[in-house]
Amino acid sequence: MWMYILIGVIALLAGIAIGFFIARQYMMSYMKKNPPINEKMLRVMMMQMGMNPSQKKINQMMKAMQNNTK
Repeated sequence: MWMYILIGVIALLAGIAIGFFIARQYMMSYMKKNPPINEKMLRVMMMQMGMNPSQKKINQMMKAMQNNTK
């Protein structure tokens, strides 16, 4: 009887671990394909804040965001 409980607990823990890694991999690939913010959104945000966005500044901010996600 205790052997079945032990096997069930081990199977449950293995399922949780495998599920976690599959979900993590899925979310990482989703975020890579669909970044939460792009250059167009960044440009609009800067204009709403009263800044005049230059392409150089936008490129710097995009690179900084990409470095933070690694």
